[in-house]
Amino acid sequence: MEKKLIKLTINGRVRELSVKPNDLLLNVLRNDLHLMGTKYGCGIGECGACTVLVDGQTALACLILAITVEGQEITTIEGMGDHVQLHPLQESFIEHGAVQCGFCTPGMLLAGEALLKENPCPNEEEIREYLRGNLCRCTGYAAIVKAIKSEAKCLSVNTGTSSE
Repeated sequence: MEKKLIKLTINGRVRELSVKPNDLLLNVLRNDLHLMGTKYGCGIGECGACTVLVDGQTALACLILAITVEGQEITTIEGMGDHVQLHPLQESFIEHGAVQCGFCTPGMLLAGEALLKENPCPNEEEIREYLRGNLCRCTGYAAIVKAIKSEAKCLSVNTGTSSE
């Protein structure tokens, strides 16, 4: 199969990649770019372990052909924070014990980040609904929901102050 040269912006960096028409974004991220935070879980879009952000929206990298996201901004967990400065949501996951085995964590963090950009003040039900495509077999979700809720930027209508 003949490869095609495409340009993607991955974690803020423009990358030129030579991909086959049937190369999945998940495989390109892991095998070609060595971004191992995006996990292979089910391979059929049911578990959320491969969640990335495409132009700020959650997407399942196991279902996306790499050539279809040419020219778009892809964010993986590696683009969320780094070893020197964690993203505030990453810090919140640690603080609230929302990380156990860690397999679902990258997808949960990216989904949480997308939710908070879309809805800065979600309630528990909205958080749970947004995460419904991300499976976790360790935490029972309570700590994950609490970690995301703690990063919500809710303003009181009457006082203009933050509320929890």
